[in-house]
Amino acid sequence: MLENYRKMGGLAALTEALCYIIGFAIFVFFLDFPGNSNPVENVEFLIENKILIMSTMSIIYIFAALVLAVLVLALHDQLKEKSPKAMQVATSVGLIWAGVVVASGMIFNVGAESVISIYANDPERAATLWMAVGIVQDGLGGGIELLGGVWILIISWTGLKSGIYPKFLNYLGIILGCAGVLSVAPSWEIFVEIFGLGQIVWFIWLGTIMLRDKAAA
Repeated sequence: MLENYRKMGGLAALTEALCYIIGFAIFVFFLDFPGNSNPVENVEFLIENKILIMSTMSIIYIFAALVLAVLVLALHDQLKEKSPKAMQVATSVGLIWAGVVVASGMIFNVGAESVISIYANDPERAATLWMAVGIVQDGLGGGIELLGGVWILIISWTGLKSGIYPKFLNYLGIILGCAGVLSVAPSWEIFVEIFGLGQIVWFIWLGTIMLRDKAAA
């Protein structure tokens, strides 16, 4: 049974990384967001690219968060005997993080539909609503990475103490965890970027270890 949980966790970690890679690729190569545009132009861009934008947000927020919940539970099952109390905290934070990310994606998609429906009759009102949706969505799902940082930090610290994962993987996780925690500072946006990009490497590395290393079981 533990072997199955480990494999599920490994697949979840790799899938998580793939979701982020797909999202970054689409936003970089296919969605050329208008720079320094006014709010109405932002809504017009949303309308023109509705399907691609909402599909991408569903992948990197809603689907990725559900996959994250699987990974959180798999890691809990794997590490709970090494540090029971720490893993209780980590798992609680991880599941809260997954829930918040799902909510962020749903708010974005529902808000986008509302904004598009309003735009035809009142572009200015639609633009105002879209700015409000953006603030709420960003606050929940990416503007601050505190929850993800705390979760990765505890997982990595537990892994380092128990020796269950490679040291450098744990060191990377600790660095990313600290970056996530430091992202609460409004002027330190660089830590959000470090956390976001670094997660891809961490998820791929962790997933590979969980799938191939029976000692990690």
